[in-house]
Amino acid sequence: MSGHTLIAGGGVSGLSVALALLRCDHRVTVLERGQAGGESSWAGGGILSPLLPWDYSAPVAALALRSMAAYAEWVAAIEAAAERDTEFWRCGMLALAVAAPEQALIWCAEHGMAAQRGLSTRLFTPSPGNDSVWLPEVAQVRNPRLVSAMRVAVERLGGVIRENDPAIEVLTANRQVTAVRTAAAVLPADRLVLATGAWSGLGLPGLAAMPQIRPIRGQMVLFKLEPGALNTILYRNGLYLIPRRDGHILAGSTLEDAGFDKSTDVATRQRLHLDAAGLLPALADVQPVQHWAGLRPGSPDNVPVIDRHPDFDNVFVNTGHYRYGVTMAPASAELLVDLMEGNTPALDAKPYSWASALVRSWEK
Repeated sequence: MSGHTLIAGGGVSGLSVALALLRCDHRVTVLERGQAGGESSWAGGGILSPLLPWDYSAPVAALALRSMAAYAEWVAAIEAAAERDTEFWRCGMLALAVAAPEQALIWCAEHGMAAQRGLSTRLFTPSPGNDSVWLPEVAQVRNPRLVSAMRVAVERLGGVIRENDPAIEVLTANRQVTAVRTAAAVLPADRLVLATGAWSGLGLPGLAAMPQIRPIRGQMVLFKLEPGALNTILYRNGLYLIPRRDGHILAGSTLEDAGFDKSTDVATRQRLHLDAAGLLPALADVQPVQHWAGLRPGSPDNVPVIDRHPDFDNVFVNTGHYRYGVTMAPASAELLVDLMEGNTPALDAKPYSWASALVRSWEK
């Protein structure tokens, strides 16, 4: 594979592919509708694991586990290239009120994921009992710092990032995309990668939309306590708390099918605050310092689409990671580049194919 690759989408999914291609000495230009990494890649929490990994399908687990195993080395290379800290931290995660903890422990053992029952600590009310599972090797990364480092690394490795200049049309001939039109230019392309996140379901003139992808809003709130007030991720009944080393604590997140509306509301902020204080009582009398929403690239069963576009031989897609785009970034980029170069992937590519996405459906 040689020539110039255009990547539509400058979030973690697009930037991770750009880095993989640049390290193989390919020319890359990233086209981003806004600021690189400014959508769901920035807005998420950065937990580097599915929240309850035993509750997901085999394709989600396979992609996530491969990424989790590679993440420390992958992010270290980004930090070295960018000379920036992403705050990668193996802080562990305590899952409370697990419905079937014994089955969860069996799953973890079968998949090589460290786990044990419970964790004795004074921080939680009520204290975790036999229905809690401690995952000591789960890590996190600080999303805004990760995307900032990825952007710098792409540019230092020779890539070009065009912000506020999205792809608006493709020019085609003989099952090939020959160029991409933006508001500012017509850019010749030898290959095109579509990593347009929550906007993947819209398509482009001359280019069919990716199947089953739609935006799912998530609202989060941010608190500030003294550093060390919480030193592990907490999860219970859909709510998580994510501590940062400087004392910030994120609480989230909602799952709202609200189209492209990124607005927030007071009732949700109050509910998230109440639920967060139920997990960590120290938050009860602390007002949030920030409240925001992001749009995830939602997909049925959280399974992304990583494949060649069916209508064009030189168009590829990497999207639909839903809640786990940051988690799955290393393995997703690896899989896509293998498909682009005609290599045999380390993972079975079929579950992430366009054809497989067509037969999945959203639950009613």
